[in-house]
Amino acid sequence: MPDKEQALETVLTEYQKEKGSLIPVLQQAQAIQGYLSKPVMSRIAERLGIYESDVYGVATFYTQFRFTPLGKNIVKVCHGTACHVNGAEGISDSLCRHLKVKEGETTEDGKFTTERVACLGCCSLAPVVMINEETYGRLTSDKVKKILDRY
Repeated sequence: MPDKEQALETVLTEYQKEKGSLIPVLQQAQAIQGYLSKPVMSRIAERLGIYESDVYGVATFYTQFRFTPLGKNIVKVCHGTACHVNGAEGISDSLCRHLKVKEGETTEDGKFTTERVACLGCCSLAPVVMINEETYGRLTSDKVKKILDRY
């Protein structure tokens, strides 16, 4: 992945002399790599002149950072109030059982990553799942399985 390497190098060169640049560097590194790997975090620490433990501490503090690669399809299960009342837990359980993962994990084949989200803003369609940019509402466990089979 020479393009990703070059892009990361550009970010590190741009920020290496700026104090307080760790979070923007982590955000851009994640945008480039798709997640934050240990080698990338070590490289960030070295280039910014800070301890690896500080980089790891900041990265693990914020939920926006990922430490494993994402799947090809991101499946977001809404757990807002309307979805919760209409069975979001059952949808999540069914989804995870069907994909054989826990929430937040990626399937072994790298096809799906599951996420629990606070609200997708589609309360009238509750319970709702969003796969990539497509929204599916008024779900049941059986409907979720059929939808996943399309991907």
